[in-house]
Amino acid sequence: MYQQHSRRRRRIGLVVVLMLIIAVCSTPFQHFAEFPNRVRLFQGQPVSLHYAMPVHAQVSLNPQVAAVNGSEDASVQVDLRQPLSIQPKSSGVTHLKMKLFGKIPFKTVRLQVIPDLRVVPGGQTIGVKVKSAGIMIVGHHLVHTKSSSKVSPGEEAKLRLGDLIVEINGQLCDDISKIAAYSEEAGRSGEPLKLLVQRGKERFRTTITPAYDEEDKAWRLGLYIRDSAAGVGTLTFYAPDQGVYGALGHVITDMDTQTPIVVGSGEILQSSVSSINKSQNGEPGEKRAHFLKEGRTLGSVERNTRFGIFGKMKQLPEHSYHPEPISVAFAEEVKEGPAQILTVVEKQKVEKFDIQIVHVSKQSSPATKGMVIKITDPKLLERTGGIVQGMSGSPIIQNGKLVGAVTHVFVNDPSSGYGCFIEWMLQDAGIMLDPEQTISKAV
Repeated sequence: MYQQHSRRRRRIGLVVVLMLIIAVCSTPFQHFAEFPNRVRLFQGQPVSLHYAMPVHAQVSLNPQVAAVNGSEDASVQVDLRQPLSIQPKSSGVTHLKMKLFGKIPFKTVRLQVIPDLRVVPGGQTIGVKVKSAGIMIVGHHLVHTKSSSKVSPGEEAKLRLGDLIVEINGQLCDDISKIAAYSEEAGRSGEPLKLLVQRGKERFRTTITPAYDEEDKAWRLGLYIRDSAAGVGTLTFYAPDQGVYGALGHVITDMDTQTPIVVGSGEILQSSVSSINKSQNGEPGEKRAHFLKEGRTLGSVERNTRFGIFGKMKQLPEHSYHPEPISVAFAEEVKEGPAQILTVVEKQKVEKFDIQIVHVSKQSSPATKGMVIKITDPKLLERTGGIVQGMSGSPIIQNGKLVGAVTHVFVNDPSSGYGCFIEWMLQDAGIMLDPEQTISKAV
């Protein structure tokens, strides 16, 4: 009797497990499991949500923020076998609540509506000149003193590569030409220089005593220093309503110390590509470009972040491939599949080339490696070998929306590289708030 009961329980258990497996593997269950708990929309851009479940439900939300299937009512009966059409109406937050039979809670989706934002995609090659917000230390050297010994006042003061000298004797200092005069005055008076130094995000005060160099007949600090940098890159976008731009897609670092440059001032200029050094496996190529002598200043450089450089721009640059503003995409909208980039490979002509987005990372907060891209356009591969230096910042467009920017090349496979999501660049440009900062209008 006990054995029969035990066998019956096992059979029932197997049936239940089999039914669960069938349910989990079913299309409706998979659609439900993959459906997000949060959906973000730009104002005026409808979206469709696909449940593909053979049930009817009652949907409720704040009709001032969004509408379902064109209805102005706060509560709507829907057939979940059909797509739900969501029409965002005004910025804010509401919750799309679904109930089966009007009573059983089924799913709650947080809907966030953000003011519409459109920008002009770039692609132009630009010259970049930046001046650091201080004097950057890029190396140490030894001073030959009278006693035939060699010393480095900079090392003795425990100054490191990448440190930024912000003040000398209480005076702001961002001009490298003034350092010799400061050293001379301090050396003759026997008084050490009082420094305010920035190291990363921290600031501290210290002193340094110049040493007299018998070979150069001058007072030296035993430091190699730099106060500016220059190079070329690619413009990612121009936002005409806000008068700002974004470019490069990655931070500008000092060539010797590899530390990010703290920008004091800077400008971007018209530039022209003169030739291309093609990429090869193990050897990334580069665009060879020059600043145009007659070229005008396009804009200022105000910020240098891990997602590029940003600043003011008064008007649309010349040679735009797509002079009209286009929509931008949230990070979660970017999908694996075909896309295009805009970039210059000859003079100032912006061209469109085919790529494939082969991997998309799920990012709910800013991070640099948002997607992996692969150049598929035979014309671009023939002319450049893939991604080359100077191409960083080239806008990535998918389904008519600006989704990101090229950032880095894979050294061992120059046809592939990384891209960052445009959302993070727009936040650093100050024209798109973190969605969590928007005003809520919750049901």
